[in-house]
Amino acid sequence: MFIWKINVDSSLVPPLVYAVMGSSRDLAVGTVAVASLLTAAMLGKEVNAVKNPKLYLHLAFTATFFAGLMQTCLGLLRLGFVVEILSHAAIVGFMGGAATVVCLQQLKGLLGLHHFTHSTDIVSVLSSIFSQSHMWRWESGVLGCCFLIFLLTTKYISKKRPKLFWISAMSPLVSVILGTLFLYFLHAHFHDIQIIGELKKGINPPSITHLVFTSPYVMLALKIGMITGVIALAEGIAVGRSFAMYKNYNIDGNKEMIAFGMMNILGSFSSCYLTTGPFSRSAVNYNAGCKTALSNVVMAVAVAVTLLFLTPLFFYTPLVVLSSIIITAMLGLVDYEAAIHLWRLDKFDFFVCLSAYLGVVFGTIEIGLILSVGISVMRLVLFVGRPKIYVMGNIQNTEIFRNIEHYPQAITLSSLLILHIDGPIYFANSSYLRDRIGRWIDEEEDKLRTSGEMISLQYIVIDMIAVGNIDTSGISMLEELNKIMGRRELKLVIANPGAEVMKKLSKSNFIESIGKERIYLTVAEAVAACDFMLHTAKPDSPVLESNNV
Repeated sequence: MFIWKINVDSSLVPPLVYAVMGSSRDLAVGTVAVASLLTAAMLGKEVNAVKNPKLYLHLAFTATFFAGLMQTCLGLLRLGFVVEILSHAAIVGFMGGAATVVCLQQLKGLLGLHHFTHSTDIVSVLSSIFSQSHMWRWESGVLGCCFLIFLLTTKYISKKRPKLFWISAMSPLVSVILGTLFLYFLHAHFHDIQIIGELKKGINPPSITHLVFTSPYVMLALKIGMITGVIALAEGIAVGRSFAMYKNYNIDGNKEMIAFGMMNILGSFSSCYLTTGPFSRSAVNYNAGCKTALSNVVMAVAVAVTLLFLTPLFFYTPLVVLSSIIITAMLGLVDYEAAIHLWRLDKFDFFVCLSAYLGVVFGTIEIGLILSVGISVMRLVLFVGRPKIYVMGNIQNTEIFRNIEHYPQAITLSSLLILHIDGPIYFANSSYLRDRIGRWIDEEEDKLRTSGEMISLQYIVIDMIAVGNIDTSGISMLEELNKIMGRRELKLVIANPGAEVMKKLSKSNFIESIGKERIYLTVAEAVAACDFMLHTAKPDSPVLESNNV
Protein backbone atom coordinates (compact mmCIF):
# COMPACT_ATOMS: atom_id res chain seq x y z
CA MET A 1 0.00 0.00 0.00
CA PHE A 2 3.07 2.21 -0.12
CA ILE A 3 2.25 2.71 -3.80
CA TRP A 4 -1.08 4.24 -2.75
CA LYS A 5 0.83 6.73 -0.60
CA ILE A 6 3.05 7.60 -3.55
CA ASN A 7 -0.11 8.53 -5.47
CA VAL A 8 -1.27 10.75 -2.61
CA ASP A 9 2.18 12.31 -2.19
CA SER A 10 2.07 13.29 -5.85
CA SER A 11 -0.64 15.77 -4.87
CA LEU A 12 1.65 17.44 -2.35
CA VAL A 13 4.90 18.81 -3.86
CA PRO A 14 3.93 19.25 -7.56
CA PRO A 15 0.88 21.46 -6.84
CA LEU A 16 3.07 23.79 -4.76
CA VAL A 17 5.59 24.07 -7.61
CA TYR A 18 2.88 24.73 -10.19
CA ALA A 19 1.23 27.39 -8.03
CA VAL A 20 4.51 29.35 -8.22
CA MET A 21 5.54 28.68 -11.85
CA GLY A 22 2.32 27.94 -13.79
CA SER A 23 0.27 30.44 -15.78
CA SER A 24 -3.20 28.81 -15.64
CA ARG A 25 -5.63 30.00 -13.00
CA ASP A 26 -7.85 26.93 -13.20
CA LEU A 27 -5.51 23.95 -13.60
CA ALA A 28 -5.51 21.53 -10.66
CA VAL A 29 -2.34 19.44 -10.54
CA GLY A 30 -2.35 15.71 -9.85
CA THR A 31 -1.88 12.26 -11.31
CA VAL A 32 -3.85 11.07 -14.34
CA ALA A 33 -5.09 7.61 -15.18
CA VAL A 34 -3.41 7.28 -18.58
CA ALA A 35 0.06 8.24 -17.33
CA SER A 36 -0.37 5.98 -14.30
CA LEU A 37 -1.45 3.09 -16.52
CA LEU A 38 1.45 3.62 -18.89
CA THR A 39 3.96 3.72 -16.07
CA ALA A 40 2.51 0.64 -14.37
CA ALA A 41 2.18 -1.37 -17.59
CA MET A 42 5.65 -0.60 -18.94
CA LEU A 43 7.37 -1.05 -15.57
CA GLY A 44 5.41 -4.20 -14.78
CA LYS A 45 6.89 -5.99 -17.78
CA GLU A 46 10.41 -5.66 -16.40
CA VAL A 47 10.01 -5.42 -12.63
CA ASN A 48 7.54 -7.20 -10.35
CA ALA A 49 5.99 -4.66 -7.99
CA VAL A 50 5.20 -7.34 -5.40
CA LYS A 51 8.56 -9.13 -5.39
CA ASN A 52 10.74 -6.04 -5.79
CA PRO A 53 8.70 -3.00 -4.69
CA LYS A 54 11.69 -0.76 -3.93
CA LEU A 55 13.20 -1.08 -7.40
CA TYR A 56 9.74 -0.63 -8.92
CA LEU A 57 9.21 2.66 -7.07
CA HIS A 58 12.74 3.91 -7.70
CA LEU A 59 12.29 3.34 -11.43
CA ALA A 60 8.95 5.17 -11.30
CA PHE A 61 10.71 8.16 -9.69
CA THR A 62 13.49 7.98 -12.31
CA ALA A 63 10.98 7.89 -15.17
CA THR A 64 9.28 10.95 -13.65
CA PHE A 65 12.66 12.72 -13.51
CA PHE A 66 13.30 12.04 -17.21
CA ALA A 67 9.76 13.13 -18.10
CA GLY A 68 10.24 16.40 -16.23
CA LEU A 69 13.65 16.95 -17.81
CA MET A 70 12.20 16.47 -21.29
CA GLN A 71 9.26 18.80 -20.57
CA THR A 72 11.57 21.51 -19.24
CA CYS A 73 13.86 21.25 -22.28
CA LEU A 74 10.87 21.51 -24.65
CA GLY A 75 9.78 24.68 -22.88
CA LEU A 76 13.23 26.28 -22.76
CA LEU A 77 13.90 25.50 -26.44
CA ARG A 78 10.34 26.49 -27.44
CA LEU A 79 9.72 23.10 -29.02
CA GLY A 80 6.14 22.67 -27.91
CA PHE A 81 5.08 21.72 -31.42
CA VAL A 82 6.53 18.25 -30.70
CA VAL A 83 3.54 17.61 -28.44
CA GLU A 84 1.19 18.32 -31.36
CA ILE A 85 2.35 15.13 -33.09
CA LEU A 86 -0.37 13.43 -31.04
CA SER A 87 -3.50 14.46 -32.91
CA HIS A 88 -6.89 14.77 -31.25
CA ALA A 89 -8.04 11.58 -32.98
CA ALA A 90 -4.99 9.66 -31.73
CA ILE A 91 -5.55 10.86 -28.16
CA VAL A 92 -9.25 9.90 -28.24
CA GLY A 93 -8.45 6.37 -29.42
CA PHE A 94 -5.43 5.95 -27.16
CA MET A 95 -7.22 7.11 -24.01
CA GLY A 96 -10.29 5.02 -24.86
CA GLY A 97 -8.14 1.92 -25.30
CA ALA A 98 -6.20 2.60 -22.11
CA ALA A 99 -9.46 3.13 -20.21
CA THR A 100 -10.86 -0.16 -21.54
CA VAL A 101 -7.76 -2.04 -20.41
CA VAL A 102 -7.83 -0.42 -16.96
CA CYS A 103 -11.51 -1.29 -16.51
CA LEU A 104 -10.82 -4.93 -17.36
CA GLN A 105 -7.87 -5.03 -14.97
CA GLN A 106 -10.06 -3.72 -12.15
CA LEU A 107 -12.10 -6.89 -12.40
CA LYS A 108 -9.36 -8.40 -10.27
CA GLY A 109 -10.47 -6.23 -7.38
CA LEU A 110 -14.18 -6.60 -8.10
CA LEU A 111 -13.94 -10.41 -8.12
CA GLY A 112 -11.53 -10.64 -5.18
CA LEU A 113 -8.71 -12.31 -7.15
CA HIS A 114 -5.20 -12.48 -5.63
CA HIS A 115 -3.23 -13.40 -8.77
CA PHE A 116 -3.50 -11.65 -12.08
CA THR A 117 -1.66 -11.31 -15.38
CA HIS A 118 0.86 -8.51 -15.92
CA SER A 119 -0.10 -8.26 -19.60
CA THR A 120 -2.40 -5.45 -20.69
CA ASP A 121 -4.00 -6.88 -23.84
CA ILE A 122 -7.66 -7.87 -23.65
CA VAL A 123 -7.05 -11.53 -24.53
CA SER A 124 -4.57 -12.06 -21.68
CA VAL A 125 -6.72 -10.16 -19.18
CA LEU A 126 -9.92 -12.08 -20.01
CA SER A 127 -8.01 -15.36 -20.05
CA SER A 128 -6.64 -14.64 -16.57
CA ILE A 129 -10.11 -13.76 -15.27
CA PHE A 130 -11.98 -16.78 -16.59
CA SER A 131 -9.21 -19.25 -15.81
CA GLN A 132 -9.70 -18.36 -12.14
CA SER A 133 -13.49 -18.51 -12.12
CA HIS A 134 -13.34 -20.91 -9.16
CA MET A 135 -11.55 -18.17 -7.16
CA TRP A 136 -14.21 -15.49 -7.67
CA ARG A 137 -15.64 -14.04 -4.43
CA TRP A 138 -19.33 -13.27 -4.63
CA GLU A 139 -19.10 -10.90 -1.63
CA SER A 140 -16.60 -8.67 -3.46
CA GLY A 141 -18.66 -8.80 -6.65
CA VAL A 142 -21.90 -7.76 -4.96
CA LEU A 143 -20.28 -4.98 -2.93
CA GLY A 144 -18.39 -3.71 -5.98
CA CYS A 145 -21.51 -3.66 -8.16
CA CYS A 146 -23.42 -1.72 -5.49
CA PHE A 147 -20.78 0.99 -5.29
CA LEU A 148 -20.38 1.02 -9.07
CA ILE A 149 -24.11 1.62 -9.53
CA PHE A 150 -23.99 4.36 -6.88
CA LEU A 151 -21.05 6.13 -8.52
CA LEU A 152 -22.49 5.91 -12.03
CA THR A 153 -25.85 7.20 -10.80
CA THR A 154 -24.30 10.25 -9.16
CA LYS A 155 -22.25 10.90 -12.27
CA TYR A 156 -25.39 10.73 -14.42
CA ILE A 157 -27.24 13.15 -12.12
CA SER A 158 -24.37 15.66 -12.23
CA LYS A 159 -24.20 15.40 -16.02
CA LYS A 160 -27.92 16.05 -16.43
CA ARG A 161 -27.94 18.86 -13.87
CA PRO A 162 -24.58 20.68 -13.87
CA LYS A 163 -25.55 22.69 -10.79
CA LEU A 164 -25.42 19.44 -8.84
CA PHE A 165 -21.77 18.83 -9.81
CA TRP A 166 -20.88 18.41 -6.14
CA ILE A 167 -22.84 15.13 -5.99
CA SER A 168 -20.49 13.46 -8.46
CA ALA A 169 -17.44 15.15 -6.92
CA MET A 170 -18.31 13.89 -3.42
CA SER A 171 -19.41 10.38 -4.39
CA PRO A 172 -15.91 8.78 -4.36
CA LEU A 173 -15.27 10.10 -0.85
CA VAL A 174 -18.72 8.95 0.28
CA SER A 175 -18.04 5.51 -1.21
CA VAL A 176 -14.75 5.21 0.66
CA ILE A 177 -16.38 6.25 3.94
CA LEU A 178 -19.37 3.90 3.54
CA GLY A 179 -17.17 1.00 2.44
CA THR A 180 -14.78 1.53 5.34
CA LEU A 181 -17.61 1.69 7.90
CA PHE A 182 -19.26 -1.40 6.39
CA LEU A 183 -16.17 -3.55 6.77
CA TYR A 184 -15.20 -2.02 10.10
CA PHE A 185 -18.41 -3.36 11.65
CA LEU A 186 -18.88 -6.49 9.54
CA HIS A 187 -15.35 -7.56 8.66
CA ALA A 188 -15.70 -10.73 10.70
CA HIS A 189 -18.61 -11.79 8.45
CA PHE A 190 -16.96 -10.73 5.19
CA HIS A 191 -13.32 -11.62 5.80
CA ASP A 192 -12.85 -12.65 2.15
CA ILE A 193 -13.14 -9.02 1.02
CA GLN A 194 -9.65 -7.56 0.61
CA ILE A 195 -8.84 -4.33 2.47
CA ILE A 196 -6.08 -1.74 2.23
CA GLY A 197 -4.61 -2.59 5.61
CA GLU A 198 -2.04 -0.59 7.52
CA LEU A 199 -0.76 2.66 6.07
CA LYS A 200 2.19 4.35 7.69
CA LYS A 201 1.69 7.90 8.87
CA GLY A 202 3.77 10.75 7.55
CA ILE A 203 5.07 12.14 4.32
CA ASN A 204 7.32 9.88 2.27
CA PRO A 205 11.06 10.64 2.51
CA PRO A 206 13.15 12.33 -0.22
CA SER A 207 13.94 10.06 -3.12
CA ILE A 208 16.71 11.96 -4.91
CA THR A 209 19.30 9.39 -3.80
CA HIS A 210 17.12 6.52 -5.09
CA LEU A 211 17.01 7.57 -8.75
CA VAL A 212 18.38 4.79 -10.95
CA PHE A 213 20.94 5.87 -13.57
CA THR A 214 22.69 2.55 -14.01
CA SER A 215 22.33 -0.19 -16.60
CA PRO A 216 20.16 -2.08 -17.45
CA TYR A 217 17.26 -0.05 -16.01
CA VAL A 218 18.20 3.50 -17.01
CA MET A 219 17.06 3.02 -20.62
CA LEU A 220 13.75 1.59 -19.42
CA ALA A 221 13.18 4.62 -17.19
CA LEU A 222 14.16 6.95 -20.05
CA LYS A 223 11.70 5.29 -22.46
CA ILE A 224 8.86 5.42 -19.94
CA GLY A 225 9.65 9.04 -19.06
CA MET A 226 9.68 10.18 -22.70
CA ILE A 227 6.39 8.48 -23.60
CA THR A 228 4.44 9.39 -20.47
CA GLY A 229 5.94 12.88 -20.40
CA VAL A 230 4.67 13.74 -23.90
CA ILE A 231 1.18 12.40 -23.16
CA ALA A 232 0.95 14.14 -19.79
CA LEU A 233 2.19 17.39 -21.33
CA ALA A 234 -0.34 17.20 -24.18
CA GLU A 235 -3.22 16.61 -21.77
CA GLY A 236 -2.16 19.27 -19.28
CA ILE A 237 -1.67 22.01 -21.87
CA ALA A 238 -4.91 21.08 -23.65
CA VAL A 239 -6.88 21.30 -20.40
CA GLY A 240 -5.23 24.59 -19.43
CA ARG A 241 -5.94 26.14 -22.84
CA SER A 242 -9.56 24.96 -22.75
CA PHE A 243 -10.28 26.72 -19.46
CA ALA A 244 -8.29 29.80 -20.52
CA MET A 245 -10.34 30.13 -23.71
CA TYR A 246 -13.58 29.62 -21.80
CA LYS A 247 -12.69 32.31 -19.24
CA ASN A 248 -11.10 34.65 -21.81
CA TYR A 249 -7.49 34.82 -20.70
CA ASN A 250 -4.20 33.57 -22.16
CA ILE A 251 -1.64 31.06 -20.95
CA ASP A 252 1.98 30.83 -22.03
CA GLY A 253 2.53 27.39 -23.57
CA ASN A 254 6.31 27.41 -23.07
CA LYS A 255 5.94 28.61 -19.49
CA GLU A 256 3.46 25.79 -18.87
CA MET A 257 5.95 23.23 -20.22
CA ILE A 258 8.67 24.55 -17.91
CA ALA A 259 6.25 24.50 -14.96
CA PHE A 260 5.20 20.89 -15.68
CA GLY A 261 8.83 19.90 -16.10
CA MET A 262 10.03 21.49 -12.88
CA MET A 263 7.16 20.09 -10.81
CA ASN A 264 7.97 16.58 -12.09
CA ILE A 265 11.72 16.99 -11.54
CA LEU A 266 11.22 18.23 -7.98
CA GLY A 267 8.44 15.67 -7.51
CA SER A 268 10.82 12.85 -8.45
CA PHE A 269 13.10 14.09 -5.65
CA SER A 270 10.25 13.81 -3.12
CA SER A 271 8.72 10.36 -3.78
CA CYS A 272 6.22 11.51 -6.42
CA TYR A 273 5.53 10.06 -9.84
CA LEU A 274 4.31 11.78 -12.98
CA THR A 275 1.76 14.58 -12.54
CA THR A 276 0.00 16.93 -14.92
CA GLY A 277 -3.27 18.89 -15.08
CA PRO A 278 -6.14 16.35 -15.19
CA PHE A 279 -9.44 17.58 -16.55
CA SER A 280 -11.53 16.05 -13.72
CA ARG A 281 -9.72 17.90 -10.92
CA SER A 282 -9.60 21.12 -12.92
CA ALA A 283 -13.34 20.87 -13.60
CA VAL A 284 -14.03 20.43 -9.88
CA ASN A 285 -11.81 23.46 -9.22
CA TYR A 286 -13.74 25.52 -11.74
CA ASN A 287 -17.17 24.42 -10.53
CA ALA A 288 -16.16 25.09 -6.93
CA GLY A 289 -15.44 28.71 -7.86
CA CYS A 290 -11.63 28.69 -7.64
CA LYS A 291 -10.17 31.80 -9.28
CA THR A 292 -6.38 31.41 -8.94
CA ALA A 293 -3.66 28.76 -8.75
CA LEU A 294 -3.71 29.18 -4.96
CA SER A 295 -6.26 26.34 -4.94
CA ASN A 296 -3.31 23.99 -5.57
CA VAL A 297 -1.71 25.21 -2.34
CA VAL A 298 -4.92 24.52 -0.41
CA MET A 299 -5.08 21.02 -1.91
CA ALA A 300 -1.46 20.33 -0.98
CA VAL A 301 -2.08 21.39 2.63
CA ALA A 302 -5.15 19.13 2.83
CA VAL A 303 -3.12 16.20 1.48
CA ALA A 304 -0.34 16.86 4.02
CA VAL A 305 -2.85 16.83 6.88
CA THR A 306 -4.30 13.55 5.60
CA LEU A 307 -0.87 11.91 5.38
CA LEU A 308 0.18 13.09 8.80
CA PHE A 309 -2.95 12.35 10.80
CA LEU A 310 -5.70 10.49 8.90
CA THR A 311 -4.06 7.44 7.28
CA PRO A 312 -5.16 4.98 10.03
CA LEU A 313 -8.77 5.67 9.06
CA PHE A 314 -8.21 3.85 5.74
CA PHE A 315 -7.27 0.50 7.30
CA TYR A 316 -10.65 -1.13 6.60
CA THR A 317 -11.22 0.52 3.22
CA PRO A 318 -12.11 -2.32 0.81
CA LEU A 319 -10.08 -2.57 -2.39
CA VAL A 320 -13.27 -3.28 -4.27
CA VAL A 321 -14.41 0.29 -3.58
CA LEU A 322 -11.21 1.65 -5.10
CA SER A 323 -11.78 -0.61 -8.14
CA SER A 324 -15.31 0.79 -8.52
CA ILE A 325 -14.02 4.37 -8.33
CA ILE A 326 -11.35 3.66 -10.96
CA ILE A 327 -13.84 1.98 -13.33
CA THR A 328 -16.21 4.94 -13.02
CA ALA A 329 -13.40 7.36 -13.83
CA MET A 330 -12.20 5.24 -16.77
CA LEU A 331 -15.63 4.95 -18.37
CA GLY A 332 -15.59 8.72 -18.76
CA LEU A 333 -12.44 8.45 -20.88
CA VAL A 334 -14.12 6.20 -23.45
CA ASP A 335 -15.40 9.07 -25.58
CA TYR A 336 -17.58 7.21 -28.07
CA GLU A 337 -19.36 10.44 -29.02
CA ALA A 338 -16.04 11.91 -30.21
CA ALA A 339 -15.37 8.74 -32.21
CA ILE A 340 -18.78 9.00 -33.91
CA HIS A 341 -18.09 12.65 -34.66
CA LEU A 342 -14.74 11.71 -36.23
CA TRP A 343 -16.48 9.11 -38.40
CA ARG A 344 -18.96 11.67 -39.70
CA LEU A 345 -16.38 14.43 -40.15
CA ASP A 346 -13.18 12.73 -41.32
CA LYS A 347 -12.85 9.01 -42.06
CA PHE A 348 -9.05 9.12 -41.94
CA ASP A 349 -9.09 10.65 -38.44
CA PHE A 350 -11.52 7.92 -37.38
CA PHE A 351 -9.08 5.34 -38.76
CA VAL A 352 -6.29 6.90 -36.66
CA CYS A 353 -8.56 6.79 -33.60
CA LEU A 354 -9.58 3.17 -34.22
CA SER A 355 -5.98 2.08 -34.82
CA ALA A 356 -4.87 3.59 -31.53
CA TYR A 357 -7.76 1.96 -29.67
CA LEU A 358 -7.28 -1.52 -31.18
CA GLY A 359 -3.51 -1.29 -30.80
CA VAL A 360 -3.84 -0.67 -27.06
CA VAL A 361 -6.67 -3.15 -26.42
CA PHE A 362 -5.37 -6.09 -28.47
CA GLY A 363 -1.66 -5.33 -28.30
CA THR A 364 0.23 -3.15 -25.88
CA ILE A 365 0.18 0.50 -24.96
CA GLU A 366 3.39 1.02 -26.93
CA ILE A 367 1.84 -0.58 -30.04
CA GLY A 368 -1.22 1.66 -29.81
CA LEU A 369 0.96 4.72 -29.37
CA ILE A 370 3.25 3.80 -32.28
CA LEU A 371 0.30 3.03 -34.55
CA SER A 372 -1.50 6.28 -33.84
CA VAL A 373 1.61 8.45 -34.13
CA GLY A 374 2.83 6.56 -37.20
CA ILE A 375 -0.45 6.93 -39.07
CA SER A 376 -0.70 10.61 -38.09
CA VAL A 377 2.83 11.27 -39.37
CA MET A 378 2.06 9.33 -42.56
CA ARG A 379 -0.96 11.54 -43.14
CA LEU A 380 1.16 14.64 -42.56
CA VAL A 381 3.71 13.40 -45.08
CA LEU A 382 0.93 12.75 -47.59
CA PHE A 383 -0.45 16.26 -47.10
CA VAL A 384 2.98 17.81 -47.61
CA GLY A 385 3.99 15.47 -50.42
CA ARG A 386 0.69 15.67 -52.33
CA PRO A 387 -0.72 19.21 -51.99
CA LYS A 388 -3.96 19.93 -53.79
CA ILE A 389 -3.71 21.69 -57.13
CA TYR A 390 -6.81 22.69 -59.05
CA VAL A 391 -8.07 24.82 -61.95
CA MET A 392 -9.61 28.18 -61.14
CA GLY A 393 -12.35 29.98 -63.00
CA ASN A 394 -13.86 33.44 -62.89
CA ILE A 395 -17.17 34.21 -61.17
CA GLN A 396 -18.97 36.25 -63.83
CA ASN A 397 -19.16 40.03 -63.37
CA THR A 398 -16.58 39.90 -60.55
CA GLU A 399 -12.82 39.76 -60.13
CA ILE A 400 -13.15 36.63 -57.98
CA PHE A 401 -11.57 33.34 -59.06
CA ARG A 402 -12.53 30.02 -57.47
CA ASN A 403 -12.12 26.25 -57.87
CA ILE A 404 -14.25 25.22 -60.85
CA GLU A 405 -15.14 21.91 -59.16
CA HIS A 406 -16.65 23.71 -56.16
CA TYR A 407 -18.19 26.54 -58.19
CA PRO A 408 -19.88 25.18 -61.35
CA GLN A 409 -20.87 28.71 -62.35
CA ALA A 410 -17.18 29.72 -62.61
CA ILE A 411 -15.89 29.98 -66.18
CA THR A 412 -12.49 29.21 -67.62
CA LEU A 413 -10.82 31.74 -69.91
CA SER A 414 -9.62 30.84 -73.38
CA SER A 415 -5.84 30.81 -73.91
CA LEU A 416 -5.40 30.94 -70.13
CA LEU A 417 -4.98 28.16 -67.58
CA ILE A 418 -5.14 29.28 -63.94
CA LEU A 419 -3.80 26.76 -61.42
CA HIS A 420 -3.95 27.11 -57.64
CA ILE A 421 -1.31 25.36 -55.48
CA ASP A 422 -2.76 24.67 -52.03
CA GLY A 423 0.35 24.32 -49.85
CA PRO A 424 4.06 25.07 -49.51
CA ILE A 425 6.48 23.88 -52.19
CA TYR A 426 9.21 21.67 -50.76
CA PHE A 427 11.61 18.99 -51.94
CA ALA A 428 9.00 16.40 -50.95
CA ASN A 429 6.39 17.65 -53.43
CA SER A 430 8.29 19.59 -56.12
CA SER A 431 8.46 16.64 -58.55
CA TYR A 432 4.78 15.85 -57.99
CA LEU A 433 3.76 19.47 -58.65
CA ARG A 434 5.87 19.65 -61.81
CA ASP A 435 4.30 16.49 -63.20
CA ARG A 436 0.79 17.51 -62.11
CA ILE A 437 1.07 20.95 -63.75
CA GLY A 438 2.36 19.26 -66.91
CA ARG A 439 -0.69 16.97 -67.00
CA TRP A 440 -3.06 19.93 -66.53
CA ILE A 441 -1.41 21.70 -69.46
CA ASP A 442 -1.66 18.60 -71.67
CA GLU A 443 -5.32 18.13 -70.78
CA GLU A 444 -6.13 21.79 -71.49
CA GLU A 445 -4.37 21.70 -74.88
CA ASP A 446 -6.15 18.46 -75.82
CA LYS A 447 -9.47 20.03 -74.88
CA LEU A 448 -8.81 23.07 -77.04
CA ARG A 449 -7.79 20.90 -80.01
CA THR A 450 -10.86 18.66 -79.78
CA SER A 451 -13.15 21.70 -79.52
CA GLY A 452 -12.15 22.77 -83.03
CA GLU A 453 -11.62 26.40 -81.96
CA MET A 454 -8.77 28.38 -83.53
CA ILE A 455 -7.41 29.22 -80.09
CA SER A 456 -4.26 27.89 -78.46
CA LEU A 457 -3.08 27.93 -74.87
CA GLN A 458 -0.78 30.91 -74.28
CA TYR A 459 -0.44 31.63 -70.54
CA ILE A 460 -0.20 29.47 -67.38
CA VAL A 461 -1.07 31.51 -64.28
CA ILE A 462 0.07 29.94 -60.98
CA ASP A 463 -1.85 31.25 -57.95
CA MET A 464 0.59 31.05 -54.99
CA ILE A 465 -1.50 32.68 -52.28
CA ALA A 466 -1.49 29.41 -50.28
CA VAL A 467 2.24 28.80 -50.81
CA GLY A 468 3.54 29.95 -47.43
CA ASN A 469 7.12 28.88 -48.13
CA ILE A 470 9.35 27.45 -50.81
CA ASP A 471 12.76 25.77 -50.64
CA THR A 472 15.55 25.46 -53.18
CA SER A 473 14.00 22.31 -54.68
CA GLY A 474 10.76 24.21 -55.23
CA ILE A 475 12.60 27.11 -56.89
CA SER A 476 14.45 24.68 -59.15
CA MET A 477 11.10 23.15 -60.08
CA LEU A 478 9.72 26.57 -61.09
CA GLU A 479 12.86 27.31 -63.15
CA GLU A 480 12.57 23.94 -64.89
CA LEU A 481 8.85 24.49 -65.46
CA ASN A 482 9.55 27.89 -67.01
CA LYS A 483 12.09 26.34 -69.42
CA ILE A 484 9.68 23.55 -70.40
CA MET A 485 6.94 26.09 -71.10
CA GLY A 486 9.35 28.21 -73.12
CA ARG A 487 10.05 25.26 -75.39
CA ARG A 488 6.30 24.76 -75.81
CA GLU A 489 5.77 28.49 -76.55
CA LEU A 490 3.88 29.00 -73.31
CA LYS A 491 4.43 31.76 -70.75
CA LEU A 492 4.50 31.23 -66.96
CA VAL A 493 2.84 33.91 -64.81
CA ILE A 494 3.02 34.08 -60.99
CA ALA A 495 0.17 35.59 -58.93
CA ASN A 496 -0.21 36.22 -55.21
CA PRO A 497 3.30 35.29 -54.01
CA GLY A 498 3.84 35.91 -50.30
CA ALA A 499 6.64 38.00 -48.81
CA GLU A 500 8.77 34.99 -47.83
CA VAL A 501 8.31 33.39 -51.24
CA MET A 502 9.12 36.66 -53.05
CA LYS A 503 12.30 37.10 -51.00
CA LYS A 504 13.58 33.64 -52.00
CA LEU A 505 12.54 34.01 -55.63
CA SER A 506 14.39 37.33 -55.78
CA LYS A 507 17.57 35.99 -54.16
CA SER A 508 17.58 33.01 -56.53
CA ASN A 509 17.31 35.36 -59.58
CA PHE A 510 14.15 33.55 -60.66
CA ILE A 511 12.30 36.87 -61.00
CA GLU A 512 15.00 38.17 -63.32
CA SER A 513 14.84 35.04 -65.45
CA ILE A 514 11.05 35.09 -65.78
CA GLY A 515 10.71 38.88 -65.93
CA LYS A 516 9.11 41.26 -63.43
CA GLU A 517 6.21 41.81 -65.84
CA ARG A 518 5.03 38.25 -65.08
CA ILE A 519 4.65 38.73 -61.29
CA TYR A 520 1.29 40.07 -60.07
CA LEU A 521 -0.34 40.77 -56.72
CA THR A 522 -3.66 39.11 -57.58
CA VAL A 523 -5.05 36.60 -60.04
CA ALA A 524 -7.38 39.27 -61.41
CA GLU A 525 -4.42 41.55 -62.25
CA ALA A 526 -2.54 38.66 -63.86
CA VAL A 527 -5.56 37.74 -66.01
CA ALA A 528 -6.14 41.37 -67.03
CA ALA A 529 -2.49 41.74 -68.05
CA CYS A 530 -2.54 38.48 -70.05
CA ASP A 531 -5.79 39.60 -71.68
CA PHE A 532 -4.22 42.91 -72.69
CA MET A 533 -1.10 41.25 -74.14
CA LEU A 534 -3.21 38.73 -76.07
CA HIS A 535 -5.44 41.48 -77.48
CA THR A 536 -2.39 43.50 -78.41
CA ALA A 537 -0.86 40.53 -80.20
CA LYS A 538 -4.14 39.40 -81.82
CA PRO A 539 -6.63 42.24 -81.72
CA ASP A 540 -9.22 40.35 -83.74
CA SER A 541 -9.20 37.14 -81.73
CA PRO A 542 -11.91 36.42 -79.13
CA VAL A 543 -9.39 36.01 -76.33
CA LEU A 544 -11.76 35.97 -73.39
CA GLU A 545 -14.35 33.75 -74.94
CA SER A 546 -15.48 31.68 -71.97
CA ASN A 547 -16.25 28.02 -71.65
CA ASN A 548 -18.81 27.05 -69.08
CA VAL A 549 -17.62 24.29 -66.79
